[in-house]
Amino acid sequence: ELQLVESGGGLVQPGGSLRLSCAVSGFTFDAGAIGWFRQAPGKEREGVSCLSGSDGSSFYKDSVKGRFTISRDSANTTVYLQMTNLNPEDTAEYFCAADPYIFAPHAMCQYPDIVPSWGRGTQVTVSS
Repeated sequence: ELQLVESGGGLVQPGGSLRLSCAVSGFTFDAGAIGWFRQAPGKEREGVSCLSGSDGSSFYKDSVKGRFTISRDSANTTVYLQMTNLNPEDTAEYFCAADPYIFAPHAMCQYPDIVPSWGRGTQVTVSS
């Protein structure tokens, strides 16, 4: 049974940092990809950062490049999104997702409508 459980969201001031965690179970990570998506009220869900399970290559949305870092632990039980220099435009509900059939991380992040497995989300609010 595939399960994805996000944690680590909260309220942070502009310029601050947060680390999101995604606890993963029932997923063969090496066979696909995993990533983080976000959705703000009234906006479409968008790919933030995605990671290949086989070679470790990653993709980042242009607006978060240099500020966010995706990583995983050695046991492949947790995937992280380290977020720095947060700004109000980063305010959204953040979702962890997994796809066992996609290798290229950019493909996963660019086509969220075909990603089959999602967590319930964690809210990130950036405000002074």
